[in-house]
Amino acid sequence: MQKTLQATELRAQAATVLIAAGSSPEEAASVAANLVLANLSGHDSHGVGMLPRYVDAVLEGGLKPNSSVRVVLDTGSLLTLDGQRGYGQIVGEQAMALGISRAHTHGSCIMTLANAHHLGRIGHFAEMAVAQGLVSLHFVNVLSRPVVAPFGGADGRYGTNPCCIGVPLNGRDPFVLDFATSRVAQGKMRVAYNEGRRVEPGTLIDEHGHPTTDPGVVVVPQSNGLFGALLAFGEHKGYGMAVACELLGGALTGGGTWHKPTDPTVRAVVNGMLSILIDPAKLGTQATFEQEALAFIDWLTAGPVAPGFDAVQIAGDPERATRAQRQIEGIAVDAQTWQEIVAAGHKVGVTLPN
Repeated sequence: MQKTLQATELRAQAATVLIAAGSSPEEAASVAANLVLANLSGHDSHGVGMLPRYVDAVLEGGLKPNSSVRVVLDTGSLLTLDGQRGYGQIVGEQAMALGISRAHTHGSCIMTLANAHHLGRIGHFAEMAVAQGLVSLHFVNVLSRPVVAPFGGADGRYGTNPCCIGVPLNGRDPFVLDFATSRVAQGKMRVAYNEGRRVEPGTLIDEHGHPTTDPGVVVVPQSNGLFGALLAFGEHKGYGMAVACELLGGALTGGGTWHKPTDPTVRAVVNGMLSILIDPAKLGTQATFEQEALAFIDWLTAGPVAPGFDAVQIAGDPERATRAQRQIEGIAVDAQTWQEIVAAGHKVGVTLPN
C-alpha cells in the first residue's frame, strides 16, 4: 500500500537519513529539499527514491558527504570546476551560483563541472538561472552502469545523458526543457518496477536485445546476470543528442566518458555537466528577445487544442501544475520504494515509520 506524506514531513525524514549517513544538518536539509522538490514536480524518479542508492554510495566510498566544489580554472567567463564526488545537489548549486555571478558580470559564462555525484533533476539548475534573468543550456553525462543502447545496438553502452534548456519569459513562468536522451529516465523504470507496472512498448530491450515491456530488465540482473537496456528517444536523433551530451558533459569537462565493462555492484552515480549561461541584458537583444519570445509563446498557446488535451502547454507547465497539486494533496510513495528507504535508514542507524 502506498504511503502519502506532506512535503515538510518527507523532507524531515530524508534529512534524518542523510545526517546519519554523514552529512551536516545544512547539507542534509539542502539535499532533502532538492529530492522532495523533484517529487513535488512529478519526477519521482529523481526524488526520495534515490535515498537508498545515495546511502549505499556513501557506504562504498563513491559519494563523499560535506564536499564542496573546487575551482580548477577561473578566467572570468570560463570556469572549470571539480565536484570532488560531493552530493550533486550541493556542488551543482555551488557551481551555478558561480556561473550566474560570472554571466551577470561578463554577459556569459561557459562552465564545466566534473566529478559530481548524481546531480538530480537538471531542471533545478535551469530554474536557478532563469530566476536571475539568464538563459541556460546544460549537457550532462552519466558515469554509472550503462543503461541505454545506441541506435542499432543491442546492449547498454552509455547513460541517460540529460539535456536541459532554460529561457526566461518576461512576466511569465519560464520555459524549462529538461529531458533524458533515453526515451524515459532510468529512475522511472525503478518506480515502475517497484509499482509492478509494465511500460510502453518501444521503451526497452531485454538482455538478449529483444523488445520488452518489463522494467525489471534494467533494474535487476536477469537470469544470465546481464541487464537489458533503455532505447534512445527519437531513434537516431535522440541517440545523436546522447552522444553529444557524453562528449560535452564527459570528455570536454574532463570528467571522462563511459568505456569499460559494467560493475553492477558499484552504487555511485557520477555526472559531468557543461553549462552555458547567457545574460540577454548584455547581449544587446533583450527588448526584442522579450517581445518575440512572448509573441511566439502566445502564438503557440492560442491555437486549437487537439482532442484528448486540455491545453497547449510549454516545457515547465506540467511540473508547475504538479507542484501546486502535490503541495496540497501530499506526495505518494509506493510501498516498495518506502521499504527500500526504511532499509536504507537501518543501514545508518535510523528507524523510520513503516
